[in-house]
Amino acid sequence: MKRLEAVAGAPMVSFDGVTKWFGEVVALSDVSFSMGPGVTSILGPNGAGKSTLLRLLCGLTTPSQGSVRVYGHDPRRNREIHRYIGIVPQHDGIFPGVSAHRFVSIAGVLCGLDDPRTAATDALEAVELDPTDERPVSEFSKGMRQRVKIAQALVHGPPIVVADEPLNGLDPRQRRRLIDIFVSIAGQGRCVIVSSHVLDEVERFGSNVLVVAQGRLAAEGDFRAIRDLMDDRPHRIRVETDRAPEVAAELIELGVVRSASLVSGGLDLETDDATALGRAVAPVTQRLGASLEQMVPLDDDLESVFRYLVDPTARNREEVIS
Repeated sequence: MKRLEAVAGAPMVSFDGVTKWFGEVVALSDVSFSMGPGVTSILGPNGAGKSTLLRLLCGLTTPSQGSVRVYGHDPRRNREIHRYIGIVPQHDGIFPGVSAHRFVSIAGVLCGLDDPRTAATDALEAVELDPTDERPVSEFSKGMRQRVKIAQALVHGPPIVVADEPLNGLDPRQRRRLIDIFVSIAGQGRCVIVSSHVLDEVERFGSNVLVVAQGRLAAEGDFRAIRDLMDDRPHRIRVETDRAPEVAAELIELGVVRSASLVSGGLDLETDDATALGRAVAPVTQRLGASLEQMVPLDDDLESVFRYLVDPTARNREEVIS
């Protein structure tokens, strides 16, 4: 099989003004981004357009407008692109009665490998499965079946791995193992693209994040960078102290907090300047003779950022309050 020549200077993956509609339903609207090596998480609720985005990337459907490129080539028109992409589908789609090694070997045959059996052995070992296990894959646990799907995606050594909701239905231990596997793959210089609607999963990948909401790209960056985009939204910080009312009054008087609420063990504060608040709290508590157990940010997590980005009513409520 002839090796694909990448277009000079082209990113591994790029979308430029991509819109996709099905009849009167717009699944994606004017989406643009580029990806390189590392883990990129596509984050959004069910129905946001994540699966449509991945199908476009893999050349399984055509954009209604705009362009999708892999190494500068159209994945829909250039069939050579498919050997550069490994797909981990959301659903099992595993042949009944077939062992893991046989299943992954078949994937290798379909990819045109010269020695699919050896490649299958290597891929299964890479995901910590025993290639000599002759049990049908249908008898495997959910976590093991997920790793079989990853193995078949890796069998031909693709530089781009696309996984659609790969952590669905897994227990915490299985999720940790698969996250470690994806991070390890990305560490080899590959582009790993993982879709998810589970917010803490994405944060644990330590990845670049594309937030997709209602078919649009709402934000891009790591979760802290996304949080930093929202300069108009107050930061929420909890201060644990034994003299909460007095501390709150002093901080409000200094103008470093927007609002304060009494909670068990301390205060929940809203501020436009977390740095100024952090500098003020210790002197205030010391002057009042109050304890200061800890300061904890309440919204420096992906879940609060996600709610803010995808819920216009939340933004409207905060605009009214301010």
